[in-house]
Amino acid sequence: MPAENEITEFLALLQDTKEQLVYFKELGVERLEQSSTTVLSAPAQPTAARETAPARESIRHEDFPISKLPPVRRAEPMPAPPARPLGSSLPSDSLFGDLAGPPVRIQRSSETFDQIWADVGDCTRCPLHQKRTNIVHTEGNRNARLMFVGEAPGADEDAQARPFVGRAGQLLTKIIEAIGLKREDVLIGNVNRCRPPGNRPPTPEEATMCKPFLLREIAAVQPEVIVVLGNTAMRNLLDIKQGITRVRGNFQDYQGVKVMPTFHPAYLLRDPSKKKETWEDLKKVRDYLDTTPRPEN
Repeated sequence: MPAENEITEFLALLQDTKEQLVYFKELGVERLEQSSTTVLSAPAQPTAARETAPARESIRHEDFPISKLPPVRRAEPMPAPPARPLGSSLPSDSLFGDLAGPPVRIQRSSETFDQIWADVGDCTRCPLHQKRTNIVHTEGNRNARLMFVGEAPGADEDAQARPFVGRAGQLLTKIIEAIGLKREDVLIGNVNRCRPPGNRPPTPEEATMCKPFLLREIAAVQPEVIVVLGNTAMRNLLDIKQGITRVRGNFQDYQGVKVMPTFHPAYLLRDPSKKKETWEDLKKVRDYLDTTPRPEN
């Protein structure tokens, strides 16, 4: 029955064509341009088939108007995935993996402060060395959980070669005691180790020369919290441009270390009304240290 087989194949070809046209319609295709070549050729028919069916060289779009095609059952839509909260990262097993990547954490250093200070040497890396009396290194407990970082030494610090010993330093000592600690429990330092003339803020170039030594000290101690005092210290450690009034009071991150920006004690001496805000900032630091066990080294 070769004729019947060919008719069956021909009818199957017609059905495939109908389904293809429906697919085009769903895509929004309104018209199919006829090609100069035969797109879908019908199989050759025997003589008997030619007597009952008109011969066609090709199947044309006009022969199967879209408006007369039978409706096609649409597949049920896939359920949408549950919404994720704004700001949340993709799970690590998502299609593209963890796009945020693992958090960067500071690597513990085996350096000692003496080794770091030996590299500082009798520093002449920036112009500040020309008028300094002493290089003022970081001071305090080298196993401290808490570190304070200011911008640069003042006149009293330059004279005594110790950080935060002037009026601003005395206020900082009171702040430390107010949160239940002593000065010898914490670590205190500055971004710059030489006094800028007139107690001006160090320039970005001056800070760039000194900052690496501070970062090496942080890597050696790995404090759990760093309190940055004032705009200059905050911007140099965190590399952000916002002012202290916008950032203070909110924990930031420096390579896995919590950082609390707050006002510099020297600023509090000029504007005592800011002491209340500074106290609120330091209470957050105290509460964090009180409720967080010290990680094992």
